Amino acid sequence: MTLRFRALAALALLLPLSVQGVQPLLAQSAPKAEAAAKTPWLYRGSDVPQDKEWVFGELPNGVRYALRKNGVPQGQVAIRIRMDVGSLHEADNERGYAHLLEHLVFRQSRYLAEGAAIPTWQRLGATFGSDTNAETSPVATTFKLDLPNTTPDKLDESLKLLSGMMIAPALTEANVRTEVPIVLAEKRERGGTGERVAEATQQTLFAGQRLAVRQVIGTTEALQAASQASVRAFHTRWYRPENAVIVIAGDIEPALMEAMVRRHFADWPVTGKPTPAPPFGDPVAPAGADPANPVGETRVLVEPELPRGITYAVLRPWRQVQDTIVYNQGLMLDSLAQAIINRRLEARARAGGSFLFAQVGQEKVSRSADATFVSITPLSEDWTKSLTEVRGVIADALATPPSEDEIEREVAEFSVAFESSVEQRRLLAGAKLADDLVTAVDIRETIASPETVLDIFNRSRALFTPEAVHRHTRRLFTGAVTRAVYVTPQAGEAEATQLAAALARPAVPDDRARPGGKPISFADMPPLGEPGQLVAETPTGLLGIEQLEFANGVKVLLWPTTDEPGRVSVKVRFGAGYRAFSSGDAAYIALGDMALVGSGQGTLGQEELDRISTGRKMGYDFEIGDSSFQFSADTRSADMTDQLYLFAQKFAQPRWDANPVLRAKAAARLRYESFAASPQGVLERDLEFLQRGRDPRFRTATPREVEAATPAGFRQVWQPILERGPIEVQLFGDFTREAAIAALSRSFGALAPRQPLGQGLQPARVPTLPASARPIVLDHRGDPSQAAALIAWTTGGGMAGISESRQLEILSNLFQNRLMDAMREKLGAAYAPQVFNSWPQDLENGGAMTAMAQLAPKDVPVFFATAEEIAANLIASPPSADELERVIEPLRQQISRASTSSAFFMFQLEGATAEPAKFGALRTLLPDYTRTTPEAMQALARKYLGPGRSWRAAVLPQGPASAVAATESEAMAAAAAMQSERQTEGR
Repeated sequence: MTLRFRALAALALLLPLSVQGVQPLLAQSAPKAEAAAKTPWLYRGSDVPQDKEWVFGELPNGVRYALRKNGVPQGQVAIRIRMDVGSLHEADNERGYAHLLEHLVFRQSRYLAEGAAIPTWQRLGATFGSDTNAETSPVATTFKLDLPNTTPDKLDESLKLLSGMMIAPALTEANVRTEVPIVLAEKRERGGTGERVAEATQQTLFAGQRLAVRQVIGTTEALQAASQASVRAFHTRWYRPENAVIVIAGDIEPALMEAMVRRHFADWPVTGKPTPAPPFGDPVAPAGADPANPVGETRVLVEPELPRGITYAVLRPWRQVQDTIVYNQGLMLDSLAQAIINRRLEARARAGGSFLFAQVGQEKVSRSADATFVSITPLSEDWTKSLTEVRGVIADALATPPSEDEIEREVAEFSVAFESSVEQRRLLAGAKLADDLVTAVDIRETIASPETVLDIFNRSRALFTPEAVHRHTRRLFTGAVTRAVYVTPQAGEAEATQLAAALARPAVPDDRARPGGKPISFADMPPLGEPGQLVAETPTGLLGIEQLEFANGVKVLLWPTTDEPGRVSVKVRFGAGYRAFSSGDAAYIALGDMALVGSGQGTLGQEELDRISTGRKMGYDFEIGDSSFQFSADTRSADMTDQLYLFAQKFAQPRWDANPVLRAKAAARLRYESFAASPQGVLERDLEFLQRGRDPRFRTATPREVEAATPAGFRQVWQPILERGPIEVQLFGDFTREAAIAALSRSFGALAPRQPLGQGLQPARVPTLPASARPIVLDHRGDPSQAAALIAWTTGGGMAGISESRQLEILSNLFQNRLMDAMREKLGAAYAPQVFNSWPQDLENGGAMTAMAQLAPKDVPVFFATAEEIAANLIASPPSADELERVIEPLRQQISRASTSSAFFMFQLEGATAEPAKFGALRTLLPDYTRTTPEAMQALARKYLGPGRSWRAAVLPQGPASAVAATESEAMAAAAAMQSERQTEGR
């Protein structure tokens, strides 16, 4: 896993359990020395109240464990084994070994034959990549298994297998030679422009530290030189019991878990003395730097395919802390300081600033630095103006304490987040709890229950004064050194010395971004009309879901349920989606996602929308579907009425502010050029356009087209969409039926009757590409070693064929396993090929089964040949019963887990008020996905995957396409060569 820089540390990461501080308002007495040994290992040196639902322990050999009973989802157990070794532990000639070893551990071990790990867990219902996975960071390697439908015997067997992987992997020369090409394929796929910028940024910001030159993926030279002896030495040095933490959270009693951990990990031998971790180094200012503003290394990167971006960091040495209540109160003040500055930066950008976005965020990075990052996206080549404006906003925060109103606004936001965590604690999945505990180990801090976090927060409110926030703001921007990177598409636009000089200049405080205006309340909002009357109340026969209809034609699917306490989900489906657009609307379609909500409603512009929802759990997501538009939000019963009002007001009193449209135009222009920087970007830009037969509605608008769009044109396209077509509201969650109907009658029930959809509605069919053996060739301007290829077999669409579409999902998974085995395991040509099935339910056609992979340009013909060979084999012979079961069991478990959430039923029933067949389709969902035969799969392959039924595309580096584009003859030749090679291997 490659290191990623976050401009703003999320609140959940800042306070995964913690809550940090400045005064000992709630300080408890330190643990007494004689009691220290009884304190769970995670809490030693901390006065944070222990989360008693976790059971902690240590084995005599040093293995630590944390265990928890959790029934979400029912029957699942999440297992995490964290080894305290990452890329920062590698010697120069071992760069990439921590990640390589992650791969080798899965390949073969004491209890698992070569290549048997993935099939073994598939038979137990775990899906590779989502349920079974691992990740390597600069400081740790974590192995993850989410085991569904778990019995004690299944868990015991899994822990036995995992113990063999950790203690005795088969680190043979043959396995090393097999796995290195797969890792190099991953390195190639993750490389290119984005990775190059990330590495250069890492080298600059952490100059002089180990992190600067320790990318997780490693170096080609070190990986190619890896051998049985060198990898075994690395494993012996770091895969030791005292470096292991085992975390299990799931639907089994902790006493049973503990007995299994002891059974399988207590005999892990301790051999020799442990190797201490190497020093990671500290950020240090260069000689002669100004102590008051120690500007250090700066760098300008010219990347023609990327938008402009400035990242600068104020870096402090990382030191392990005592994770106490006082410390956590300090983190809370840090978070408040960041939230206030970020709100001001957003206000400045909205008001016509010279930057599109800017954010600040504090983060402890890989136990190497405690850093405050500032990220800026300039709107033009005048980067100094953007940097000056952002530094001016920050300088104002450094010069003057925030107002009490500002603090109270952010405190209200924190409060609702913590309260919601308490309300929804029963919904926390075991996998999330396990991951949170691993994160706590990573950062060397503790973890607490939601109740503890809320209690400490509420009892700490007296600390949140303007003076305290001001002190923490100053600390956030005080450090040992400040470093910066500027990415620009234009050569000669800036030099590193100019960037350093700009940071060295004193920043002039700019108070224009300070918030103003009076508090806004929903109580002051005008009514939308007379409360509507219900004209129909019909049980659906599914669970407790009911269909309602108001006199104005609005239909509602209503499900009051206490299964998910504290959670209310709202979806509003309206209009005709892409069918409402004409062929020339591509630019306005692109702008809608960002500008439609931001353009306001009634008396509420962007700032007012933010202000009125302060301290409330509310949302305003928007998406465009094949035949409808949708607003959605997660809220709670206390805010449900106002959330419904907010959505309904968008229809009753739309507003058309220009600034959000202009800002969305700037974002679209900046984003467009970055698409060409990689094969992935090109597919993001063009794939849907190709899948829909080059229908212009699905084309990504060019910068010239976006530039030509106007606020008046935006309104002309989107106003009729808000006025026409039916509305369906889904309201599922923890509320009473009476309260929900009352809220609906005053919001959606109060709307005027909707106008019918217009005459220009597009048909419920989309164009499709004709079958062809010769690929469509697209080009990218990124790394010349990268390419992508896809092949798609057209299928169908509509509810009439929904059962067949689900059977196609089984076939797609069979295809995926075979493609993974061929392209990754046998050839080392691709790291993670994918196969996915699409079947539009709201259109009559447009579905496809698509296989795709990122690979080297020379391997594009091999990919096409391999895919065709797999298709031919599925047509010629049915899969074995075991192969089919390894697909069906994970699907069964996925559905069983998903169906414990109301969100699952909301998704399945979207549009059901207009398409009643969706109610029946939900009843057959599980058997459709889990009941089939090898012969049925063969018949489906014959129906859709036959020769001459596919179209294909290749994304190649710029240059003569004929050098790598696969013709039919090339593909056949490659297939013949592959078949010969496999026969040779078989002998």
